[in-house]
Amino acid sequence: MGSTDSELDSIFQDNKRHRNRLVPIGAFLTAGVLTAGLISFKRGNSQLGQQLMRARVLVQGGTVALMVGSAYYYGDNFKRAG
Repeated sequence: MGSTDSELDSIFQDNKRHRNRLVPIGAFLTAGVLTAGLISFKRGNSQLGQQLMRARVLVQGGTVALMVGSAYYYGDNFKRAG
């Protein structure tokens, strides 16, 4: 059991080095646009709120694309190295 835990730890530590730094930025942008949209709706500006919700969908889609692309790229490189 002890050797399996150390093997898993080494695999996960190796993967942590390959994080895409743009993914957290995309997550914060998504949260920011969502918050601005909700505030617009609360203040009664539904047209701006709708535009911000559409922008949120685009930013969120971009973030998910970055996540999937990073997982594919680093997962493929991880398989080649192993």
